[in-house]
Amino acid sequence: MSFNSSPDSITWKTLVSKYHKSNLWKSIWQLSNSLILFVMTWYLMYLGLRISYWVTFALAAPAAGFTIRLFIIQHDCGHGSFFASKKYNDLTGMFLSIFTLTPYHYWKKSHAIHHANTGKIERRGVGEIYTMTTDEYEHASLWGKLKYRVYRNPVVLFIFAPSFLFVILYRFPNYRVKALKPVRLSAYLTSLAIVIFASGIIYFIGFKSFLMVQIPVTFITSSAGMWLFYVQHQFEDAYWKNEGNWDYAKAAMQGSSYYKLPKILQWFTGNIGFHHIHHLSPKIPNYMLEKCHNENSLFQDGVVLTLRSSLNSVLLNLWDEKEKKLISFSHFKSMHKSMHPAL
Repeated sequence: MSFNSSPDSITWKTLVSKYHKSNLWKSIWQLSNSLILFVMTWYLMYLGLRISYWVTFALAAPAAGFTIRLFIIQHDCGHGSFFASKKYNDLTGMFLSIFTLTPYHYWKKSHAIHHANTGKIERRGVGEIYTMTTDEYEHASLWGKLKYRVYRNPVVLFIFAPSFLFVILYRFPNYRVKALKPVRLSAYLTSLAIVIFASGIIYFIGFKSFLMVQIPVTFITSSAGMWLFYVQHQFEDAYWKNEGNWDYAKAAMQGSSYYKLPKILQWFTGNIGFHHIHHLSPKIPNYMLEKCHNENSLFQDGVVLTLRSSLNSVLLNLWDEKEKKLISFSHFKSMHKSMHPAL
């Protein structure tokens, strides 16, 4: 049986249920080693300034890796899967938001909206990378087309936008979405906590040293995080349906990829590459995702991406509702010419 053949929901729910229970000691160990290694690496980056900035810069990649790992833990806390206690999940998530620059309760709410609506054509936008359909793009104004092309440009999407999102936009989140208004205060308190924490470090090492260490870490972390989120949902045969035809299990298994990474990158990214299983059952702690995948052949029937194959997704920009796949701007242009040869 596969998810392409509409499996009985009781079947997959029964399979995932035994992986839901968090393990207190595994959670404590993962949190401890991630946080300690991050702090140690950050401090070594600071010491590296006395030798050469190249030493500091070289250590920025592992420091960013540890930050991503901390973000995954915060992510699990938001789903209530890292600890059995809601209180400890929320306290841990709020504490880690100082290091990830991500307001915990705001992100928790927007991410829940993403999980509830991923793959629904009518509910694109909140908590995800916005994607236009070919019909929407064709009928957009010249200014609308230009804005969208700039937004989807890889240089903007993976280099400039991520740092702007984590450093600036997360300090002033979008409250036009009614469901996000109740978390307004918590987002501002997170920003205040970040300022106080950073000010304490600056007091001891100086403003210039702080920036020289933190800027490359933030830049690499945010860009890598954006890339991970992108390839987990933006690939050629991704799942998009009108709400009436939408299926939760298929949206998870066909609309989220299994990003098969080398073991070291899998460790740094906290197993988030098993994203199809995560979307199927967010209550599974990150350290149980691989076990769930390996022990159940039903969950191996998903979209597999590797580092090499994922690069093909970079230029996919529009959802073609007729072909049921993501296409590039150039593909859209050639299709448009063939349909309107006189233009």
